[in-house]
Amino acid sequence: MSDNASQRAVAHEEIVSLGAVALSGMIAGRTLSCREVMTAYLAHIDAVNPRVNAIVSRRDPDTLLAEADACDRELASGKSRGWLHGIPQAIKDLSPTAGIVTTFGSPLRAEQIPARDGLMVERMKAAGAIVIGKTNTPEFGLGSQTYNPVFGATRNAYDHALTAGGSSGGAAAALAMRMLPVADGSDMMGSLRNPAAFNNLFGFRPSFGRVPQAPVPDVFGEQLGTEGPMGRNVSDVARLLSTQAGPDARAPLSNAGDAAPFAGDLSRDVEGLRIGWIGDWQGHLATEDGVLQVCEQGLNRLKKLGCVVEPVVPAFDPARLWRCWNTLRQWSVTGKLAPLYANPETRNRLKPEACWEVEQGLVLSALDIHRANVDRTAWYEVLRRLFERFDILAMPSAQVFAFDVGIHWPSEIAGRAMDTYHRWMEVAIGASLAGVPAMSVPAGFDARGRAMGLQLIGPHRADLAVLQLASAYEQVAADVLARTPDWQ
Repeated sequence: MSDNASQRAVAHEEIVSLGAVALSGMIAGRTLSCREVMTAYLAHIDAVNPRVNAIVSRRDPDTLLAEADACDRELASGKSRGWLHGIPQAIKDLSPTAGIVTTFGSPLRAEQIPARDGLMVERMKAAGAIVIGKTNTPEFGLGSQTYNPVFGATRNAYDHALTAGGSSGGAAAALAMRMLPVADGSDMMGSLRNPAAFNNLFGFRPSFGRVPQAPVPDVFGEQLGTEGPMGRNVSDVARLLSTQAGPDARAPLSNAGDAAPFAGDLSRDVEGLRIGWIGDWQGHLATEDGVLQVCEQGLNRLKKLGCVVEPVVPAFDPARLWRCWNTLRQWSVTGKLAPLYANPETRNRLKPEACWEVEQGLVLSALDIHRANVDRTAWYEVLRRLFERFDILAMPSAQVFAFDVGIHWPSEIAGRAMDTYHRWMEVAIGASLAGVPAMSVPAGFDARGRAMGLQLIGPHRADLAVLQLASAYEQVAADVLARTPDWQ
């Protein structure tokens, strides 16, 4: 390699190591050109994506470089589209992208090319992002392990023999391996929190309605799931949220709150904040040995900040919460997948877990749905009262550490059999059902080098408060954040 080539290789590594906000500043200040950024990312993705299989449906490199050149010409003329101007992004393969195949991880959608972008993608493009492809996801986003028959499995950034989690597993692995500076994802049952935990990242599930979704013809879980951001630092997460968030007339349940504060200063004195540690819900949640101990490292960091941490058990039957979750989830999934299940030819191409969801949903009655919604309201009221006592609630981000990438889902945890394919992510449903904001922050690693996250859960619409606490936490978590995967 020539001296110039060697210097360029070092420059590429420096570019892809930058966070999104830092990269944005260098592009805006003309320290870096959009072409340099795109060239660095495309070369890096070529080099490392085969290790983890995170980015799929990649666009033509020459087309992407031409779009980067157009962004440079705009900057030269004094025009910027926004803070993401010229920054490469890959969109989770559940969100529609105009002109780019959107497979949902299903062979039944393997050639589907949307005519228009989803609202979140529309907003990210308007802020200047260049979409380079998609990030891998499980089939129809079902399950917290990212594998599908279209693209295969996505591997953990820290140990390629393990899963990256899911359903935003492609986004998490791409972020941790420096193939993206910041990433979008979605979260129905921990899908932004679990992969962030497994890859030592920050993953934020916003309050219900904070990030509206439109159009949603092929997406289920509109009142259980939400899109949101993931990043290697909190400021990147918050800045992307400021772009994704905000009301839209096409989404009548969207939150009318101002998104601008998310792009501002996140500093806040958190001394004295009251943290309620739910843990494994007094043993109800089957939890792998070591998970709670790693999460306690995160709790100790909160104590160093002056937060007051004490254990708490919600006054709600967790079995009732689980029944409520399954009923509403099955109803939602069945509403979208029932036509595919009804046709024997397409049913045979659905994964067993999808068929199970539909089969359970087809026997539900209107009264079952009503009762589940009554239970959901009762759970929200219990949480509301808890937030009169605590500022933030905390739980593990997952009940197990990342497991073998060849295993579809854990069949048992700590000797307890899992009765469904998603029971091992029961820890995520409390925030999802209540529609409250939840951030997974890096808690630490076990003796085998597997990462785990700590959920910080706030009251409804207290997204900024959760981000502010996460930002303060970041300042005392240098030990865990400095531990990076082999991405070079």
